[in-house]
Amino acid sequence: MQPFSFATAAHLICEPGAVQRLVPLCKAWSARSVVLITDAGVAQLDFFEEVRAAFADSDVKLHVFTEVTAGAPESVITRAAQFASNVQANLIIGFGGGSSLDVAKLVALLAHPDCKQSLGDLYGVDKAAGQRLPLIQVPTTAGSGSEVTPIAVITTEHSTRVAVLSARLLPDLALLDVELTLHLPAPITAACGILAMGHAVEAYTGARRKNPLSDMLAREALRLLGANLDEAVHNGGNREARQAVLLGACLAGQAYANAPLAAVHALAYPLGGHFQVPHGVSTAVLLPHVLGFNASIAAPLYQELAPLLLGERLRGGDATDHTEQFIIELADLSERSGLPTRLRDVGVDEAFLPRLASDAMLHERLLANNPREMTQAHALAIYQAAY
Repeated sequence: MQPFSFATAAHLICEPGAVQRLVPLCKAWSARSVVLITDAGVAQLDFFEEVRAAFADSDVKLHVFTEVTAGAPESVITRAAQFASNVQANLIIGFGGGSSLDVAKLVALLAHPDCKQSLGDLYGVDKAAGQRLPLIQVPTTAGSGSEVTPIAVITTEHSTRVAVLSARLLPDLALLDVELTLHLPAPITAACGILAMGHAVEAYTGARRKNPLSDMLAREALRLLGANLDEAVHNGGNREARQAVLLGACLAGQAYANAPLAAVHALAYPLGGHFQVPHGVSTAVLLPHVLGFNASIAAPLYQELAPLLLGERLRGGDATDHTEQFIIELADLSERSGLPTRLRDVGVDEAFLPRLASDAMLHERLLANNPREMTQAHALAIYQAAY
């Protein structure tokens, strides 16, 4: 066995209705001034008003920042950190999708009274220094797994995606409450679920830092997602299926936080930066094509994962046969969930594909973990196949 390290959130609560415990949880950290980071859409939902009301009835002051937008732009993070500093926050809550959770991680660092760094100082691996404020993460989608990762992905003013990776970003508590996901429409449920599947697959097949714990989490994540995502998409009121998908996404997050992502995400990030394609949608479009590219190397690993996704529908055959069925099932899942399956369907300009391929090559950290070496020509061919 190769040496490895493993780290995740200090505490996890997976419980329907757990959001009702936010106030006493904040009090456990002696919080007096709490900043909650979210987006305008989440802030208008009924369950969010219940959160506001719970804090209003307590002696913990809640300050809500609702300006988060997809991709976590630099300007939003800077404003959120200043907002938290102005109200002398001593605890941060990320509440929403992956972008809100990522912004919350960075605000917890930047708004600490002793912070001497700016946002730009944090970009890269292990650049964060000093302390951060206590951090609670509450996902309202089941996809990113950001509630348990030490990673925040940011969109720069030049429409490129950069990442901050630091153990200091790991939250103190991840709170998984299925009630917060019941509002999600079928297409978003599907896109988020397939994103989580992509996380599990890439963690399991990565060239670097794959380890027994990440493998175990990736397999269980894919089992939960494979058995429940269709039901969650087509019968959104099924709480049991929704809870399984929410947990599956979290486990996939724990897996890829310790066994990094690869080419699917390297190719997906430029689509979000330049064309604002939601990350789950870009992953769903690209995943079958990248797995097909990797199959000559990764087929034995895909064969191990195929039964978890297909169950009794998996037909006999060798690694090549099982890999083909595995990839086809991932593509079919997008189609029967009503998601776009081609880049042309999400507003991507065909003439821009070479620029996308060039930008994908900037994500060296991700490409280095891909099971098969990928060149710019390979990336362009994948974009063209997906177009």
